[in-house]
Amino acid sequence: MTAPKYKRILLKLSGEAFKGSSAYGFDATVITRIAKQIKCVSDMGVQVGIVVGGGNIWRGAEAEKNGMDRVTADYAGMLATIINALALQDALEKVGVTTRTQTAIDIQKVAEPYIRRRAIRHLEKGRVVIFAGGTGNPYMTTDTAAALRAIEIEAEVLLMSKNNVDGIYNADPQKNPSAKKFDKLTHTEALHLRLGVMDATALSLCLENELPIIVFDFQSERSIERAVLGEIIGTIVTGG
Repeated sequence: MTAPKYKRILLKLSGEAFKGSSAYGFDATVITRIAKQIKCVSDMGVQVGIVVGGGNIWRGAEAEKNGMDRVTADYAGMLATIINALALQDALEKVGVTTRTQTAIDIQKVAEPYIRRRAIRHLEKGRVVIFAGGTGNPYMTTDTAAALRAIEIEAEVLLMSKNNVDGIYNADPQKNPSAKKFDKLTHTEALHLRLGVMDATALSLCLENELPIIVFDFQSERSIERAVLGEIIGTIVTGG
């Protein structure tokens, strides 16, 4: 087997990844498929950290539009990510992957509190670590949490999985069939072009810390494994 290109990765999974073709909630088949892909990567000896979103359960921005206090809405979103983390933890352990969930907000009955050194130790022991609860702060997205955790654990790459979008385009490819896909971008280009790959705070963190990002469609066959092996997949965002 080809040796993996990266020894430690941070995988960002959106909440939409968990719902499959459903309008909301969970698709057990999809979650099991994600877990098997992660197991394959972990079995290569790659250390895997994961940040999960909560959009399949709760959308804080939509709740705010409907009159809910923004801070309250964001905290509800953090709880949604914890639900997703527990669902993924269960699926991973069922396929034989030792897993730990850490949360940015204290909820010790179900998960460990986020402690950087403990997280790194888990990774070094071959455990998959799921980071839930975002950053623990309102007004911050799970994209920002993914960038922050990747930098904190010294991941070599941030893998941004998308649902039915195989990279970064200059327009929404699901609405504009003539949208152009980028194979490679710099962090600065992605910021200036406002392409919506991730929020500006997260992208700026990656720029400042020279963290490469690979944006890909997780539904593509063996997509996570192929990205870790260094195959050209999706769009890569790097410095330069």
